[in-house]
Amino acid sequence: MTMNRLWYVLIIVLIASQGANADGKVPSDASAPACATDPNDPNELLWKKWDTVIKDPNDPNEMLWAKWSAVVKVLQAEEITQIAKGKIIDKIVTPIFDFPLMAKLVLGRKHWPQFNGPQRAKFTKLFTNRLKTSYREKISLYTDEKASLKPAQRKKTTVYIPMELISKDKKMAILYKLRKVGKGWKVYDVEIEGVSILLTYRSQFEDILRSGSAEDLLRRLEKPPAR
Repeated sequence: MTMNRLWYVLIIVLIASQGANADGKVPSDASAPACATDPNDPNELLWKKWDTVIKDPNDPNEMLWAKWSAVVKVLQAEEITQIAKGKIIDKIVTPIFDFPLMAKLVLGRKHWPQFNGPQRAKFTKLFTNRLKTSYREKISLYTDEKASLKPAQRKKTTVYIPMELISKDKKMAILYKLRKVGKGWKVYDVEIEGVSILLTYRSQFEDILRSGSAEDLLRRLEKPPAR
């Protein structure tokens, strides 16, 4: 599956973004702020109109379905611009994704220790910004896909939730991977037709780090993504 196809599906399956702490530590506290508040942003109040209250944060299926439903309503809203949709979706789904953990996992045990504190913080910021840019560019590709969630499969502190995405011409298997953080659950990886988003990026970054340094990878991530 090509990266463009992965990103087309990712906007349908709630990819968002989240930054790292300034000291380079990877936050794991679910009570940490989901995203910055800008009182001058007209979308600041608008997103609350579209968000859905999660009645039981301990139920990963209920949480995921509530957020899915809210995102679909935003994507289908004709009165909202594409740029505004991206910002609203950011606000809605950021709290349920553990992107700092994803940044750590995508480098893996081999390369994460090779990055110092400031480099880890910068990588996490650049990596999640890359995700944000990519999925925002794909928002306009959404048509009218339908989704069907299956019951969560629990394995110790991890939960797997299968989803079937149904479009006009095919069905696509999606698997959410979540871990318990505080009183709720957070997504740390998504598999699409058996292809892990984390492993896809890890392979790309491994190619760079095999012959380069942490700074080489950071410089590459500072450049706009190829289209």
